[in-house]
Amino acid sequence: MATKKEYKDFILEQLSTTENITVKPMMGEYLLYKDGVLFGGIYDNRLLVKITDTNKKYGFNAELPYSGAKPMYLVGDVDDKEKLSGIISDTCKGLL
Repeated sequence: MATKKEYKDFILEQLSTTENITVKPMMGEYLLYKDGVLFGGIYDNRLLVKITDTNKKYGFNAELPYSGAKPMYLVGDVDDKEKLSGIISDTCKGLL
């Protein structure tokens, strides 16, 4: 199942306070970047971020973005823009 455009637009609105976010469509899903660093994506109407030592403190559940992929963390609560910005920042710190 592909991500609905409305959900992608909602997530991008929630990320609007986080600087330098870009999105690239990929086979019906969306890859998310901050400052050019791929940190996650929107898969099947779910926001998933890469698993890093710096974001384990959030206690997220790991899920597969698609069959055969590496597990990623599911960000279930996407309503708090400030918290979401912190999650993205922490994730990217672990990817550098």
